[in-house]
Amino acid sequence: MEFIAAGMAIIGSALGAAYGNSQVVKQALESMARQPEMSKELRSTMILGMAFIEAVPILGIVIALLLVL
Repeated sequence: MEFIAAGMAIIGSALGAAYGNSQVVKQALESMARQPEMSKELRSTMILGMAFIEAVPILGIVIALLLVL
């Protein structure tokens, strides 16, 4: 049962991060298309936001490992 819970934790965190990253990139590209002069600032903000979003699957893996051990 712990293995199923661990797998679900990893799948849930991976799906959430994928959806979050897609929304960040979508909005950043729309903003860059509307205001090309702001693209450098938007790109750096987008990369920072994606780094924060990618922390979620790492926490999901940690939780999964704690459930298995």
